[in-house]
Amino acid sequence: MTDVTTRELSTVGVIGLGTMGAGIAEVFARNGYSVIGVEVTDAALERGRQHLEHSTGRAVRREKMTEQEQADLLGRITLTTRMQDLEVADLVIEAVVESLEVKRSIFRALDDVVRPEAVLATNTSSLSVTEISTANSKPGRVVGVHFFNPAPVQSLVEVVRTVVTEPDVLADVVDLLRRIGKNPVVCGDKAGFIANTLLFGYLNHAVAMYEAKYASREDIDAAMRFGCGYPMGPLALLDLIGLDTAYEILDTMYKQGRDRLHAPAPILKQYVTAGLLGRKSGRGFYTYEAPDSPVVVADAQTPSEDEKPQMRHDVRSVGVVGTGTMAAGIVEVFARAGYDVAFAGRAQGKVDGVVAAITRSLDKQVQRGRATEEERTEALGRVRGTTSLEDLVDVDLVVEAIAEDLSAKTSLMERLDQVCTGGRGGAGAILATTTSSLPIISLAAATTRPQDVVGMHFFNPATAMKLVEVVSTVATDETVTETALALCERLGKVAVRCGDRAGFIVNALLFPYLNDAVKMLEAHYATADDIDTAMKEGCALPMGPFELLDVVGNDVSLAIQKELYLEFREPGFSPAPLLEHLVTAGYLGRKSGRGFRDYGSR
Repeated sequence: MTDVTTRELSTVGVIGLGTMGAGIAEVFARNGYSVIGVEVTDAALERGRQHLEHSTGRAVRREKMTEQEQADLLGRITLTTRMQDLEVADLVIEAVVESLEVKRSIFRALDDVVRPEAVLATNTSSLSVTEISTANSKPGRVVGVHFFNPAPVQSLVEVVRTVVTEPDVLADVVDLLRRIGKNPVVCGDKAGFIANTLLFGYLNHAVAMYEAKYASREDIDAAMRFGCGYPMGPLALLDLIGLDTAYEILDTMYKQGRDRLHAPAPILKQYVTAGLLGRKSGRGFYTYEAPDSPVVVADAQTPSEDEKPQMRHDVRSVGVVGTGTMAAGIVEVFARAGYDVAFAGRAQGKVDGVVAAITRSLDKQVQRGRATEEERTEALGRVRGTTSLEDLVDVDLVVEAIAEDLSAKTSLMERLDQVCTGGRGGAGAILATTTSSLPIISLAAATTRPQDVVGMHFFNPATAMKLVEVVSTVATDETVTETALALCERLGKVAVRCGDRAGFIVNALLFPYLNDAVKMLEAHYATADDIDTAMKEGCALPMGPFELLDVVGNDVSLAIQKELYLEFREPGFSPAPLLEHLVTAGYLGRKSGRGFRDYGSR
């Protein structure tokens, strides 16, 4: 097979020297390429020069570049207001304002300037590359190259092929980007490409959740930071991006794809119309110290110290039912926080296994310097295992942590209602469930005191994950909810509160995003590797969607997605057929040795 790469792309033209264009010019010049930067006026050209000098000057101050290297870099960039100067360019990248007409006019004008073999690229983040390309007489030489901001730092570049992009053009551009140290991912031409399509569907869903007053802005953001390890919560991220920018991207995506999940949430347009654009205007979902400041200040929505949850019920002893990984982690968390914990399992062997697991975990904490021998001994001394639920009669709060089966959990709640009667001074224990997807009100209705039933959804592993979703039903007494929230704080956890509906906060935001990624793969829009790379490098997520699905388990993911679809009846939430097929085939992810990737035999 012969190499399709035929061009020597040594001189690069960049049209538009704003923040993004100047960054792209810097990237190529830094890697030894001759760059021709074009702007429309002398004033714009001077601003572009300042962008380049400030960016490279920062690198010098941080000792990432010498003054001589800065001088050499800037010397490789020719600045001009004459489009005709691009006649020697092998590759021209357009990086002007996101206007289809402006971009098309540039590609039309380039017909009379560049050589026939020159490659043309657009840095658009949301417009149709196909529509832009057809303004040129040779649309086959046009490709999208979506750099991420700041271009000198971000390694991801989305390379967008149209239906007429010539294969050698695509190969040449991908090869060039790799040579300048970028990580290119290839995708088809649809609004949002990979990263924005997946990211903005998730962000829009978070806005809708906030608009419905299902959870506070602080709780939505904390849930995704501490539950998923995301660097920012969705609403804070939208403020950083700019609500006007987010609205335009969503609106463009919706007009192209007609996916209702991309229709901008109504409140987003209201904020934009009111001039509440996020950080750049000083106010968006949050209020900031000043325009362009990252410092959040208190406003009317900020919880006051007086609203801080209090222990409205005395909780001294705790019961846990279950012997799995989650149950053992919860027992350890309570014991380390100073609570006496009685846990119940069906067989003595299972009970002994929990004690052994907690002992191993605490030994590791001692070895890593996170606990002392004395703390280990004290924590183990607070733990008592039993095979009889009756031994939990006097606990003040009991947490069920058995398998996600509605029938089994309902039967257990009925028993706990009858057994756990001696806690809280004879009022009976608060009954908590760790369910991640089942309707808590169904469990509460199986008891004679639904007001005492609350969700406490710990995340796995409970000893390490900070988040707990505290879920109240329509019947839960407010003092019970408040006590659960305050108790989580005593455990060293970050508690967020929400209502009883499928997915709560985290799963309701996370799994539709994962499902969208599967649908993208299913449509052959991009490869699993490229989609994972785009989300990790373009959005700074700790794992790509397919890595995460294989860790969670495709069967677990499918079950949660089915619950979300059943609850919300949203067509976009219907499980991707590919996900269903993988589960049917037994390709469940890492635990089975194969999922979206092959992990070898188990």
